[in-house]
Amino acid sequence: MKVIVVGGGAAGMMAAYTAASYGCETILLEKNEKLGKKIYITGKGRCNFTNACEVEDLFRSVVSNPKFLYSAFYSFTNQQVMDFVESHGTPYKIERGDRVFPVSDHASDVTGAFQKAMREAGVKVMLHTEVKNIAVMDGAVGGVETSDGFMEADRVILCTGGLSYPTTGSTGDGMRFAKKLGHSIITTRPALVPMNTKEDYIVAMQGLSLKNVNLCIYNGKKKLYDDFGEMLFTHFGVSGPLCLSASSRVGKTLDSAELRAEIDLKPKLDKDTLDQRLLREFKGNENKNISNVLGALLPKKMIPVFMELLNFSDEKKINSVTVEERNEIIRLLKHFPFTITSLRGFKEAIVTQGGVSVKEINPSTMESKLIQGLYFAGEVLDIDCYTGGFNLQVAWSTGYLAGMCSAS
Repeated sequence: MKVIVVGGGAAGMMAAYTAASYGCETILLEKNEKLGKKIYITGKGRCNFTNACEVEDLFRSVVSNPKFLYSAFYSFTNQQVMDFVESHGTPYKIERGDRVFPVSDHASDVTGAFQKAMREAGVKVMLHTEVKNIAVMDGAVGGVETSDGFMEADRVILCTGGLSYPTTGSTGDGMRFAKKLGHSIITTRPALVPMNTKEDYIVAMQGLSLKNVNLCIYNGKKKLYDDFGEMLFTHFGVSGPLCLSASSRVGKTLDSAELRAEIDLKPKLDKDTLDQRLLREFKGNENKNISNVLGALLPKKMIPVFMELLNFSDEKKINSVTVEERNEIIRLLKHFPFTITSLRGFKEAIVTQGGVSVKEINPSTMESKLIQGLYFAGEVLDIDCYTGGFNLQVAWSTGYLAGMCSAS
C-alpha cells in the first residue's frame, strides 16, 4: 500500500508516521523548506502541544463539531500524545490549565520528536514539493500532481491546514482540492483571534492587561459569551485569552452585527460589598480628588477613561460625590462597556473556523464519503477548539486515525 500525505504540519507528521508504522510505503509532501512550520510559533514558541485533562473533557473545548471527534480522540488520546513525544526524546511538563509543554520550552523539540519517529518508521519526506491537484479515477484516488510531476498512490491524506498564519504555508490548498472533488466547504473565518472595537477609549488603554475579570458579550439582549480570565487592550481593540476564546463563539454573529460587550472588573464582589468597599476608600479622604481614590480599585491607565465615562472633572472631590454618582461608579465597575465591530484577519488568527464539511467524512476512519482512498486530518476540516492545546490534539488524533485507517 502506497500512502501520500500532503502537508507536513502536526496532522501530516502524525498521519505519515502512523501509516508507515502500519507497514505502508509512505511519502510526506511539504511545500515549505521545513516541517512543522506552524508548530514553531504555537504557544509563543513554546508549543502547548496538548492538554492533560480527562479525555471526556476534551470535547467541551471543541467549538465546532465535537461529536465528530469521538473515534479520533479515543483512538489516540492526549495521554498517548504525551507518551509518544516523551518516548521520542522530548520530556513534557504540565502547567496551569493542564496545558502541556516540552520541558525545554522549545517548540522545535516537539517537531523533532515527530521527525525522529518518522525516520524510524521509514517515512520518505520531500520538502519544497507543492501539490497542485489530487488525481481521481472512477471515484477513487490515484495519486497527486506536484510541481515536479505525477506521483501515484493508493491513498492520499490531506493535512494542509486552514487559512490562519498564511506565512506558514496555510493558504487553503486542501479546501480547494476538496471543493474541486465535490466536497462542501463550510464558510471560513478567523478564530482564536483578537477583535476590533469601536470606542476610542479602548485604544487609549492599549498595553493594559486585566486579570481575574469577567467578560460578557451580547447580541441585543441575547448573551453569546460569558467567561472569567485575562484580557488585553490593544491599538485596535481587545485581545488576550478571554477575547481569543470569545472570538470563536461570536465570529458568525459578527458577520452581520456589532456586539455589545461588558467587563466585570470586580467579579468576586457583589454590588453591596463593592459599595461598602468604596465607602471605606472614601472615609478620611473626603477632600481628595476622586481620581486618587479610584487608584485603589483600578489600574492607573483606566482611571482617565473612568473619569471621562462618569463625566467627572479631574478636580472633582470625594466630598462632592452624590449617592447617584457612587452608584454609577459601582455600575461601571461591574458593567464596563464597549462595542466589538469585527474580528481581526487570518494573519493574526491561531486557527481557522470552517473548512471541509465533516458530514462528508467518515468519523471512524477520516475517509471521504465521496472519494475512495481520500482522507482528511487536522485544521483543513470544519473543526476548531479553544486555546489550551486542544487544536493540536485534534491534529494528532485525526492524523493518527487517518494514518491507521489508510493502511487497511
